[in-house]
Amino acid sequence: MTRAWEADASATLSRRLGKSAVELGCTGNDDGCPDIWELDNGDIAVIGRDLTTAFRAKLPTGVTIAADEQLVVIPRVMLIAAKADIPDA
Repeated sequence: MTRAWEADASATLSRRLGKSAVELGCTGNDDGCPDIWELDNGDIAVIGRDLTTAFRAKLPTGVTIAADEQLVVIPRVMLIAAKADIPDA
């Protein structure tokens, strides 16, 4: 079955959206850093904690996580900082 959208593994990180985890105080620099990046094809990459297992049983009706998908969580302050870099339309 063909999906309406497919992730492009050949895309590259183009620009950070918002501020780095270091700037926001969201990392100790030793165990990874959450981040939000725009890819060169316009898609968005999110680096966060994988909480797929923890949230799978708590998903609202109509929300699913495919076998090849993960639910990741990032700090709220990180998305707020990225707002200025995300177009309205």
